Amino acid sequence: MLTAKKGMRTFFTIWLGQLASMIGSGLIGFALAVWIFQQTGQATPFALTALFSTLPRIILSPVAGAVTDRWNRKKIMLVSDSLSGLITLATAFLLLTGQMQVWMVYLFSFMGSIFASFQYPAYAASIVMLVDKDQLTRANSMVQMGEAIEAILTPLLAGALFSVIGMRGIILIDVVTYFIAILTLILVTIPQPKKKEVSVGESLSIREDISIGWRYLLERRGLLGLLFYFAGVNFLSNISGVMVGPLVLSFSSAASMGVAQTFMGLGMLSGSFLMSLWGGPKTHKIRLVIGAISLASLGFIVAGLRPSLVSVSAGLFILLFFIPFGGGTSSAVFAAKVAPELQGRVFATRSMVSQSMMPLAFLLSGILADRVFNPLLVEGGSLASTFVGHWLGVGPGRGIGLMMICSGVLALVISAIAYLNPRIRHLEEEIPDAVPDPAAEDQAVVSENAVPAAE
Repeated sequence: MLTAKKGMRTFFTIWLGQLASMIGSGLIGFALAVWIFQQTGQATPFALTALFSTLPRIILSPVAGAVTDRWNRKKIMLVSDSLSGLITLATAFLLLTGQMQVWMVYLFSFMGSIFASFQYPAYAASIVMLVDKDQLTRANSMVQMGEAIEAILTPLLAGALFSVIGMRGIILIDVVTYFIAILTLILVTIPQPKKKEVSVGESLSIREDISIGWRYLLERRGLLGLLFYFAGVNFLSNISGVMVGPLVLSFSSAASMGVAQTFMGLGMLSGSFLMSLWGGPKTHKIRLVIGAISLASLGFIVAGLRPSLVSVSAGLFILLFFIPFGGGTSSAVFAAKVAPELQGRVFATRSMVSQSMMPLAFLLSGILADRVFNPLLVEGGSLASTFVGHWLGVGPGRGIGLMMICSGVLALVISAIAYLNPRIRHLEEEIPDAVPDPAAEDQAVVSENAVPAAE
C-alpha cells in the first residue's frame, strides 16, 4: 500500500484510476446520447437527462459534505464508485437486450448522480490531504485535465470500437475500468484531517454539520459572492451547453457530434495541461478566475454563429480551453481558505450554491430551444427576415445558435459585475489562508487508520 506521505505520487495514482473509470462510463454515455436523439429527434430529452444527472447532487450535497467530514473519505469513494459501476452494468444490459427506454435513462442518470454526490466532496476534500499547499492548483488542474482526456477519448473510441468490437466489447472495457478505479483506491492511503477535540455531549448532528458549511461561507462574503457568480455562469453555460448535441445533429451526423465533442476535450486538455505545468499565479488569483471565464464565454458566441462543424468546434475549443484556468484556480483558492477538517462540508455547500441554478437551466433549455428560439429562425419565423436571420442563417438548429450567443453575451456581463464587486475582487487579501505551509502541515494530519469513524 502506498504511504500517506504528502506528494503528487499518491494523488496521481488515484487520478489515473478515476480517469479510467470516467473513460469506461463515457463510452456508454456517448452511445446513449446518440440513441436518445434517434429515438426522439428532440432537444428536450437531452435537457431532462442533464437535469436528472444534476438535481440529486445539488439536493444531497450538504448531507454528502457532512458525511465526508465525519467518515473515512477513501471508503466513501470506494462505495460510490462501486455503486456507480452497478448502474453502468444495468444500463449496458438493457441496451444489449433492446429493452432500454427513454424513461430508464432518466432513472439511471438520477441514481448515478446520487452516488456521485458523495464521491465528489470526498475526492475534492482528499486533494488537500494528498498534496502540499503549493501544489493545489496543479492537482486541481489535473482533475480537470482528466475530464478533458475523457472528453477527447470517449467519442473517438466509441466510434472506432463500435465497428470493431461492438457493444459487448465496450461493456467489457467499462467493467475493467471500474475495477481499475477501485483497485487504485484500495492500494493507496488517504490521510484524514485531525479532528478537533469536543467535550462530552458536544458531538454534532448531521443537521448541525450541514449548517456549519453555510455559516462558514456567510462569514466570508467574498467566497459566497464568488459562488453566486459561478451559479450565474453555470446557469448560462448549461442552458446552452446541453444543446450542443442537438445543434450539431440538426445540420450533420453523429460522427460530427463526436468531432465537436473531441474539440471540446482538446480545448480542456490543452488548458488543463498548461495550468498543470504552470501551477497558477501566486497572487491575483481571482482576476485570473474572472478573466478566464470571460474569455471562455466568447466560445459560445463563436459556436452559435454558423451551422458549421468548423465554427461549432472552434467555439467549443475556446470555451473549454479557458475553463481550467478559472476552475482550477478557484478550486485552489477554496482549498487554501478552508480548514481541512471542514472541507467536506464547505465544498459540498460550494457545489450546491454554484450549481443551484443548473436544474432551472436544464428545465428551460429544451423548452426554449423547441418552442421559442428554433421557431424564431425557421422559414417564416419572427426573426427570419431580420438582420438576425441574415446574420445567423435560417433553418434547423439556428435558434439554438442564437441561444448560445445570448448565453455568451450575458456571461460577459455578469463577469464584469463580479469583478466590480470589491468583496470578490479582494477576497484573497481579506480572507486569511486556513491551510498551513508545507513545513508545518505534517503536524495537522494523521493516518486514516488512526482515526475512528465519528458517530
